[in-house]
Amino acid sequence: MSKVHHLSHIDLDGYGCQYLTSQNFSDITFYNANYGPEVQARLKEIITTIENMQESDVLILITDLNLTPKEAKWIERKAHNLGAEILLLDHHITGKQCAQEHVWYILDTNFSATKLTYDWLKEKFAFDLENNYEKLVDSIDAVDMWRSKHTLFEFGKVMMSMIAGAKEIGRVMFPKQEVNYMHYFVDESYRFIDEPQSHIILDDNLYAIKKDFFLIDHTDTKDNLVARYINALLSEHKESYTIYYKEYQGVLGYSIGSSSIIGNKFLVENSDYNFYMDINFRGQFSLRGNGTLDLSEVAQIIGNGGGHPNASGGKIEGLKDSFVYNDIKQFVQGHIDQKIISSLVL
Repeated sequence: MSKVHHLSHIDLDGYGCQYLTSQNFSDITFYNANYGPEVQARLKEIITTIENMQESDVLILITDLNLTPKEAKWIERKAHNLGAEILLLDHHITGKQCAQEHVWYILDTNFSATKLTYDWLKEKFAFDLENNYEKLVDSIDAVDMWRSKHTLFEFGKVMMSMIAGAKEIGRVMFPKQEVNYMHYFVDESYRFIDEPQSHIILDDNLYAIKKDFFLIDHTDTKDNLVARYINALLSEHKESYTIYYKEYQGVLGYSIGSSSIIGNKFLVENSDYNFYMDINFRGQFSLRGNGTLDLSEVAQIIGNGGGHPNASGGKIEGLKDSFVYNDIKQFVQGHIDQKIISSLVL
């Protein structure tokens, strides 16, 4: 196949599968999902991308995720209509029914999805003939299948914690960068696997590994490095994140965090914007400004909140968590517009 669309889970095993395929395929796009409705959302995203790009000779690869019978039938029908191939590699017993009904659904409960992906790549593409990734695969398999007696179990535990704690890049807003971040962690951690007490050495180096990813030209605190990185992403495509409060222009972040550091940095470097807003899945938001708009009034009107003229917060009721940033942005902008009209009537 000339093009691969790879959907995987959002844990170490899921990203481990993608790290391996990234080393084998030159033209591959990654998607990630947790269990539940996000799986269907990502499958639809893949199909839409293939349709819009009019791609041919395509493989839809799904790893470390089980599908419902309805999802399996849907993706099979869509892939058939597009002439795309499907392969699912998973180890969760909840997919047993689907595996019995679809030949492309490969289920093996004895091994992690990373191990299944590794074996498939070796058999199909003569991947890793020198076994450079064998220990990496074994460490992920050991912790994901909880083989506590395995010599690489403790190393895998540190890697699992490392991935679970990597929250600096929001995957809803910046999915490509988030995947790169996770693959970077897997790649960097593997450097320590042959060291004596490798799990301890890796644990000791996690903070430095994290800082190195965000380092651009000079060192700084981790928070400042992350702020510079996120600010660069926001600034590069700020038109896509722009919202309005009356005639005032702002940028909307979703579950980015560190509003004071990131928001203030964005506003300093983008003087044409009046405010920065970050909202989480519960509807709680933070506002930061540059003195051109009283944000305490804004917070009170749109979210029964308040605070200071340049730093305020509140909560928007009724916000539904979404896997698509544009849906969140559309809801927030509609809510702001509605609240402005209501305040004028009163």
